[in-house]
Amino acid sequence: MAKKVVLAGGSGFLGQSLAEFLTAKGYDVIILTRGESQQKDHARYVHWDAEQMGEWSAEIDGSYAVVNFTGKSVNCIYTKKNRAEIISSRLRSVHVLAQAILACQSPPNAFIQAGSLAIFGDTKKLCDEDAPHGYGFSVDVCKQWENAFFAEELVATRKVLLRIGFALGKNGGALEPLAKLVTYNLGGTVGSGEQYISWLHVDDLNEMFLTAIENEQCSGIYNATGPTPVTNREFMRVLRKVKKKRWAPPAPTPLVWLGAYLLMKTEPSLALTGRNCIPKRFLDSGFRFRYTELEPALLDLLT
Repeated sequence: MAKKVVLAGGSGFLGQSLAEFLTAKGYDVIILTRGESQQKDHARYVHWDAEQMGEWSAEIDGSYAVVNFTGKSVNCIYTKKNRAEIISSRLRSVHVLAQAILACQSPPNAFIQAGSLAIFGDTKKLCDEDAPHGYGFSVDVCKQWENAFFAEELVATRKVLLRIGFALGKNGGALEPLAKLVTYNLGGTVGSGEQYISWLHVDDLNEMFLTAIENEQCSGIYNATGPTPVTNREFMRVLRKVKKKRWAPPAPTPLVWLGAYLLMKTEPSLALTGRNCIPKRFLDSGFRFRYTELEPALLDLLT
């Protein structure tokens, strides 16, 4: 019988990519979704509300691993209401999944949380897992999120938290809107261009999730990003090169603020800030990246 992996909140870009990857590896994938229960593509979808125990919790019992992607998207304007939902959606899902695991007769081997490198704030200093945390709303969200994840002791279940970087993949995710901007000759440097992008290819991210699922020695917090972060200026230059576009007008900071609020309906800080992170714990454990340089990664995804 195939081992079962439950992806809570796995209906988004990263969850769908991991579901397809795990299915190809022979796993039985269950996606907990706010939508209706159904069999679709490479997974079975089971309805849940991400807040309280229900029939869905039976899927946790006997599973091999649980991976939690749940959380309101940060790609929005940070109104008081949105800030509250960003925090509550993360904390509640972590709590209810822990309660479901504690209620299991046969608990999963691993509970894996998809976290964020945003905990380091806006910094150009090189950040491994032990680097100081930053300041601001996004940092506070990550701190509460991580504290909630590690608060409940699960005796029979390993806990792994992956602080995920700027994941690049096909047909969605963070790369798609940037590639479209370049297509229309609008993919210039954003703001100062000196903010760092800690990127990784989604294939490498899926291998990191697999390591967290299968490796009994994998525990605690890992930076889930590539080993060669670049500045926004360099990222956009390489993206234009891959898309065969030689130049695009820069987007100065005031224009980014205006466009973010009026056109994109999102926070300008998402584009104007960054962090220079490396996956020290994965590198120290011998993890082998398929993509360590940006240009080959983009060529694979966009050509």
